[in-house]
Amino acid sequence: MKKRKTPSLFLMVIAIIIGSGIYREFDFEQLTFEKPALVVVYSIVFLACIIMMFLEPKTKE
Repeated sequence: MKKRKTPSLFLMVIAIIIGSGIYREFDFEQLTFEKPALVVVYSIVFLACIIMMFLEPKTKE
């Protein structure tokens, strides 16, 4: 049987904090971001965090 990897609690907390930061930067009246450059940085870190959460660690055999 293949063992499933559980997501890291540390990475989950980081993803929630970064995701809420992206949400706070969005202006719902004009459908734009208040600081677009900051949202780009937030998005890169958010996606990297999500990818690292679900990737299998490489093991040496």
